[in-house]
Amino acid sequence: MLEDPLVNWLRIVRWVGAILVLSFLLAGAFAGALWLYLHPSFTRSPALVYGQRQGEDLTIEVVKPAQPNGLGVLLLVSGSWKSGTNSFRPWMVAPLLRRGYTILAVCHVSQPKATIMEIIEDMHHAVRFIRHRAAEFGIDPHRLGVTGGSAGGHLSLMLATRGGPAVNPSSDPVERESSAVQAVAVFYPVTDLLNLGRSTENLGDGGPPKSFVRAFGPHSTNLALWNEIGRDTSPIYFIRSNLPPTLIYHGDADTLVPLEQSQRYRAEAVRQGANVELVVHPGGNHGWLTMLWDIRHFAQWFDQHLRP
Repeated sequence: MLEDPLVNWLRIVRWVGAILVLSFLLAGAFAGALWLYLHPSFTRSPALVYGQRQGEDLTIEVVKPAQPNGLGVLLLVSGSWKSGTNSFRPWMVAPLLRRGYTILAVCHVSQPKATIMEIIEDMHHAVRFIRHRAAEFGIDPHRLGVTGGSAGGHLSLMLATRGGPAVNPSSDPVERESSAVQAVAVFYPVTDLLNLGRSTENLGDGGPPKSFVRAFGPHSTNLALWNEIGRDTSPIYFIRSNLPPTLIYHGDADTLVPLEQSQRYRAEAVRQGANVELVVHPGGNHGWLTMLWDIRHFAQWFDQHLRP
């Protein structure tokens, strides 16, 4: 006996409905789990002032996880060398908080109000400030990590390559501290401002990145002086054999900061015997959707190189 077509149709409708409900429940469960993962328990301090620049406060926010491991990671909040407390959200570093790292979100005065040379100087001061007050933050002053992306990655590498004792002795106890960091993990950093390569910022005239001429001060258009400015602000020229262990993630489709910036940096580091690892993200432009997943690998890197 042939089955009623209506019965078959109702059976199909029930199966489709069940699949849709199950899919909805699974999507809801995934979204809920992701939300919980991105919102670990933490305490967040009011912004601490670590200095001033051009009449503006330089600030640090301390984000401490529920179960701190006694180690600190500086997050240099900087994109296009612009910064501000509104740019930072703790969920951005959820994998680090979940591993117990205290996050110190460092902000600076944005360019062009502050030159990039001044911003670099302020990042050194921030490390000294944090190291001096490490006991207050509950972190080991001898084991500091640093992270950031793009301009924040560039500033991180400037600390990695040029961090150390203050050049001039000072009566200020903060300035007597070292600005060295002990481990680095960054996204797509600028490493060589004198050789921009295939960047969309390269005018081909040997000068600074076209959108950031003012950021490098009034002398950046003088090519003779730019060679000095560009070199002094490029981490690649200050690589040394005792560079802190460094992990770099970079997309191979990045047109703003081409992959070659990180490739040449790593090649020079390897030549000098330094520990620099480069992970290439296929198809990655200047940012990609799964960067938060990659920060889990940053946490593993800091576990490997900061923990006793």
